[in-house]
Amino acid sequence: MFFFISKVFFFSILINISEWGQTGHRVVGLVAENHLTKKAKDKINFLLDGNSLANVSTYADEIKSDKKYNYISKWHYVNIPLNKKFHEIAREKDGDIIYAINKCIEVLKSPKYNKKEKSFHLKLLVHFIGDLHQPMHLGRKEDRGGNDIKLFWFGSITNLHRIWDTQIIESHNMSYTELASDLPIFTPNQIKVEVNKSINNWVEETRIYTRQIYLESSPNRKLGYAYRYQNLPIVKSQLYKAGIRLASILNKIFE
Repeated sequence: MFFFISKVFFFSILINISEWGQTGHRVVGLVAENHLTKKAKDKINFLLDGNSLANVSTYADEIKSDKKYNYISKWHYVNIPLNKKFHEIAREKDGDIIYAINKCIEVLKSPKYNKKEKSFHLKLLVHFIGDLHQPMHLGRKEDRGGNDIKLFWFGSITNLHRIWDTQIIESHNMSYTELASDLPIFTPNQIKVEVNKSINNWVEETRIYTRQIYLESSPNRKLGYAYRYQNLPIVKSQLYKAGIRLASILNKIFE
């Protein structure tokens, strides 16, 4: 279904869409910053020329329009059938989000890469670890991770992927700093458990939510306050886990 809209309204929508994805990624970056060692902070500060993890967290999305970065377009996600586990699927020859995270870690650890290359891959790593904790980035190929599942969000047409990428978070009406302060607080023992899990564990843990979301998302369903109330705690927990896991990886790289 297509709608005619004025140019002014059209461009205001584009601006809002570009803003929506920032909040969640910046929360992940800020949480990670709060769990870095001093040594890691100093090395990250050098690589990013004083920029924060929160500020660079959306870089991987910002470069999508540049054709020279087309090769990383598939690095934001991995498609997994609901009845399979990650290790059971055939991997994309051009890479996927797991490949991307491991590649970034490899570059950051290796002495053979220069500052520019390490800075680039650090920015990507911050973003991709955030993406990995968004359940629809591990969704089905046939509906493009929920992008092709039309739904209504507070009366406006949207899709399942966008709801989980941005709209649950934005409807909470908090800045990224406010939201980062409103996340669940884990005990030191809980944090230790989370950061010691493997990346494959993160995938399968997130996919528990992916399956649940698909079961509850028949096309054209009207979603609003009840759906947000039910799923906002999941979003908050995933953002926090992404942040502390990112910090753990960076602390190990820069120890």
